[in-house]
Amino acid sequence: MREYRHNLKTPSRELRENMTDAEQLLWFRLRRKQLHGVQFYRQKPIGPFIVDFFAPGAGLVIEVDGSQHSEPDHLERDRTRDLCLAEEGLLVMRFNNREVLLEIDAVLELISKEIQRRKSPLTPLS
Repeated sequence: MREYRHNLKTPSRELRENMTDAEQLLWFRLRRKQLHGVQFYRQKPIGPFIVDFFAPGAGLVIEVDGSQHSEPDHLERDRTRDLCLAEEGLLVMRFNNREVLLEIDAVLELISKEIQRRKSPLTPLS
């Protein structure tokens, strides 16, 4: 498992206890290795960040964003965060709450395709 800042352990637990409706819906479909047998963790500290969902076996981070993430300051912070995680070899997939709540099957299909692509020995990771 990747290193994390230990001061994030308590906030991570609090986030797990207070997940949004969209996060809860997605977690219900990702937990218990339901998608290609890949283990996902929720509200997982990685480095200086807490990510919504993390699949270490696929090198994949899933973020479920609220409306505040469309604001310029949040967009820039998200870009910086995504680049830092990419330097660790992780791909960040972002979905907004509305997509998750109204189009969960389409969201899961995109995640599924990315897992298959990243787990394929013939496809280089980018």
